[in-house]
Amino acid sequence: MIRTRVGYAGGSSEDPTYHRIGDHSETIQIDFDPERITYTELLDIFWSAHNPRTPSFSRQYRSAIFVHDERQRRFAEQTKKREETKGKIYTEITALARFYPAEDYHQKYYLRGVERLMGELKALYPREEDFRDSTTAARLNGYVGGFGTLEQLEREIQSFGLSERAGQYLRERVSRRQR
Repeated sequence: MIRTRVGYAGGSSEDPTYHRIGDHSETIQIDFDPERITYTELLDIFWSAHNPRTPSFSRQYRSAIFVHDERQRRFAEQTKKREETKGKIYTEITALARFYPAEDYHQKYYLRGVERLMGELKALYPREEDFRDSTTAARLNGYVGGFGTLEQLEREIQSFGLSERAGQYLRERVSRRQR
């Protein structure tokens, strides 16, 4: 992943917020390098990361794929058909009209709870928009959230610009989770 942002999409109201979401749904926007991960691989992660066979109790939390073009729609429909062989799917596939970033406190949620790392990141990214859009913050949020292995972390940790102390803390955290 290059970067991720959480936000709202799929509704008709302007500038939704968590407390004024209207008919939008909570969603995630993913920027990715197709040389490293394909759109179909992202869809495979989507299908395995939640249960698309459970109907949503509200539009806010519905299962949806917001596509950017017809190519993405085709891939999404193909993978949905594959998943339907396992049971009824409630996921909607719809064109993305507009994505609204969620409030700052929702961005990089796992990472925000780790003061040891956030202190350094606030120095690197003093503006919230830069933090929200940072590839480094997205990668760190994934590791802190339990995604990624120690081997993967070792390959890229130097690119994060962390102090030795913060890097060691992150290594220990990821290592403990793998035991």
